Amino acid sequence: MAVYGKAAEILQKLERKEGAVKTLVYNSKFQNIKQLYALVCETLKYSLVLEELITSTDLLKMEKKLQMNIAKVLVYDLLFGKGLKCGGSWKLMIMRHRSPLQSALARMKIKRKVSRNQDLLTTGGQSNKGPELPRYVRVNTLKTNVEDVVDCFKREGYTYLGTVSSMEDMCALTGKQFICDLHLPELLVFPPKTDLHNHFLYTAGNIILQDKASCLPAYLLNPPVGSHVIDACAAPGNKTSHLAAILKNKGKLFAFDLDTKRLVTMGTLLLRAGVTCHELANQDFLKVDPSDAKFDKVKYILLDPSCSGSGIASRMNELTDDDASASTERLQALAGFQRRALRHALSFPKVERVVYSTCSVHREENEDVVEEMLKEHSRKFRLVNLLPSWPHRGLDTFCDGSCCLRASPEETLTNGFFIALFERKSEEEEDCSSEAVTSLPTGRTTRMEEGPDPNSPAAKPVSSKKKKKKRQQKIV
Repeated sequence: MAVYGKAAEILQKLERKEGAVKTLVYNSKFQNIKQLYALVCETLKYSLVLEELITSTDLLKMEKKLQMNIAKVLVYDLLFGKGLKCGGSWKLMIMRHRSPLQSALARMKIKRKVSRNQDLLTTGGQSNKGPELPRYVRVNTLKTNVEDVVDCFKREGYTYLGTVSSMEDMCALTGKQFICDLHLPELLVFPPKTDLHNHFLYTAGNIILQDKASCLPAYLLNPPVGSHVIDACAAPGNKTSHLAAILKNKGKLFAFDLDTKRLVTMGTLLLRAGVTCHELANQDFLKVDPSDAKFDKVKYILLDPSCSGSGIASRMNELTDDDASASTERLQALAGFQRRALRHALSFPKVERVVYSTCSVHREENEDVVEEMLKEHSRKFRLVNLLPSWPHRGLDTFCDGSCCLRASPEETLTNGFFIALFERKSEEEEDCSSEAVTSLPTGRTTRMEEGPDPNSPAAKPVSSKKKKKKRQQKIV
């Protein structure tokens, strides 16, 4: 089957540090993306085991036409998958060695004192780093509500334990237990490896399977109902559907992405989620004209640009050595694009709030980008101090770094993530900033314990009656 060759090709590209797993799979143009992604990830998961089996049986020495990556894919499906589905010469080569491979696998299990294949992943140095992440389920409020979803799961035999109060509560989840998240009221938390992909609530679009960290950008931007919003780098669409739910499908949601295929997939996702307030555009956000009349009412922008993806736990960095692949040159190139995109977002004349987020752990893509853009725009924008009770803060590489959020498997039981929120100052504050010390590295920061109240001063332009009070509150 073509899937084996394509999977081997992606493994080869990973070795050459040409990109992340998900990006390479989506860019492969393969017809069945889900099948290819699963095969690549599972082969990577068993990579060290497969390499040992292939080496111990002299498979590559006996079959000169086989290379390591295609051998890994084929041996994985033979021994750990659903059995070889291909025909032709590849199947003949592998089947000639089925008995030696099966015997080598049996000896490996005996040596490591395990009985199940998956137990091989926790021996011999191939255990996953960090804790297992819970299964996060965002309730799609465009179609249902939390109470109804909780009742549905309870009728199916799940046990609802109320609202989480600590990380320990999440770590203690087992079996069919679930809880409501502490920070996001529309997020349910299930034990790791809970599989809901075939659940009717998921296939109907009533729930979205989305990591908690990925839910934070839209939640923290929190545009008021009826707002005009831009999702600058929108595919695959989970954040877009979250924004639409916050907007209650009112107002306008402009979503841009350059990847045509991913945009088509995104359209299907949004249709299933019941999103109707959106306008998709197969366009580079950097080429969108901020002065275009159609964006006159845009006050909220979510920018989640392309990044190294080094925070995504499922990428199995320890197997692909992606941390090492994050060379200085590559990070500089990514950060350059990220700065341009953030600068462009801040240039929209009416924008009041801009969320900048990445799924990267690298300072170059996170604090460094935010610091530089804040220096450039300190007269007009400040950073909001997001969720002060959140345990994992931005690095203190600049004085407002702690206003930003970080997330990680170890500290927040999520994928690695970074979030900063820029907020426009009032005209009075802009004038004061200009008249005072314009060379200050950052502007004043605002505390934000929860998502902003749409009726709060933070979410609305400051009226002239409040300018005097704002002047008194200003911190220089």
